[in-house]
Amino acid sequence: MQDSQHVTAASRRNLHRLCLLRWVALAAMAGTIGVATVWLEQSLALVPLGAVLATATALNLWTWRRVRQRRPVGDRELFVHLLVDTGTLTGVLYLTGGWANPFVSLFLLPLVIAATILPARAAWTMAGATFVCYSLLGFFFVPLPHLHHGSTDFDLHVFGMWVSFTLSAGIIAYFVVRMAATLRDRDRQLAAERERALRDQHVLAIGTLAAGAAHQLGTPLSTLAISLRELQLDRQDDPTLCTDLERMRQQVGVCKNIISDLVAAAGQSRGESGKSEAVDAFLAQTLDDWRALRPGVEIAIAFDGPQPAPRILAEQSLRHTLVTLLNNAADASKEGIELVGSWSAESLAVEIRDTGSGVPGRVLARAGRAPTSTKGPGHGIGLMIANAALERLGGRVTLTNRLEGGACTRLELPLGALITHPA
Repeated sequence: MQDSQHVTAASRRNLHRLCLLRWVALAAMAGTIGVATVWLEQSLALVPLGAVLATATALNLWTWRRVRQRRPVGDRELFVHLLVDTGTLTGVLYLTGGWANPFVSLFLLPLVIAATILPARAAWTMAGATFVCYSLLGFFFVPLPHLHHGSTDFDLHVFGMWVSFTLSAGIIAYFVVRMAATLRDRDRQLAAERERALRDQHVLAIGTLAAGAAHQLGTPLSTLAISLRELQLDRQDDPTLCTDLERMRQQVGVCKNIISDLVAAAGQSRGESGKSEAVDAFLAQTLDDWRALRPGVEIAIAFDGPQPAPRILAEQSLRHTLVTLLNNAADASKEGIELVGSWSAESLAVEIRDTGSGVPGRVLARAGRAPTSTKGPGHGIGLMIANAALERLGGRVTLTNRLEGGACTRLELPLGALITHPA
């Protein structure tokens, strides 16, 4: 689906450029006919020439409108337009000397364009069409009258060939090069979409395993919570052990809540997977939940943004993404981490900074796109899933090394799709 969208967008841009090229060609033809009639005093068939140019102008006006329609543009439509342009050029050359006209080399332009943007079959068909038209002009044409000036017909012909070459070179340099750039851009987009599809397949497989594991872990965690409670009741005479058992019960409770959220969120629509919440309250609550998971990690927090903060749909996937990034930073930094959150009416940015050893270049190049990590094979999945979740919401995660040491993970998210209004 995405591939076809990129192909259609490229074809639409090519049709737009073809339309611009046609305006240039029509202006050049009209100007040349005017010079030949007024300055060189040539007696040309102005009425038929005017009819050909008027028809081509009407077609280009329709094409200009067609480009702005949402209906897809395909290769067949582009091919038909190039055939029509070849027919227009054939009609003008037929009325102005046939293949003796120095501008006959302009037949190469639609052929070059077809070879650049259309499949091989269409390019060869265009080659055959231009060959037939060129050949017929050697037998069927309206001869040009001789000049009434002192210049020779040959000198004028050579000058016309120079003008034709200059015009062709300029059009090819601008038009065909731009078309080739469009094709390269489309190829890059298709490659990115394929890579994203492979990553999404990986994420889907991980999500399926996670959902199954969540269902299976529920029972042992409940059993563990009951056992810890019974141990507390049996060892009330040991305050130190009871404190440790209570902490363990709290951690088991956090795990049970995470699994419950995972099971509840599976299969829910986006609008059902979160509640309306102010951005600052959402960040604060997420940090509180994370502190319960990592009570021994020091974290410095700074918020910056206009008040009252915009209200957003606080998705569970966004909350889990922040927790994942905080865990990664805490794993890398023994001296604590720092979180800086800033927001505006349109966007949210969160930077999570650590004081670890930084990230090697090979990991930075693939971070968030593949399960690559300094921890060894099988790690780096969390960052990849976090990046996939944010891209679904229109955001992204970037990982960079800090000059003062350590790494900085930056989360950027446009709030437009998540903005809600107070009830």
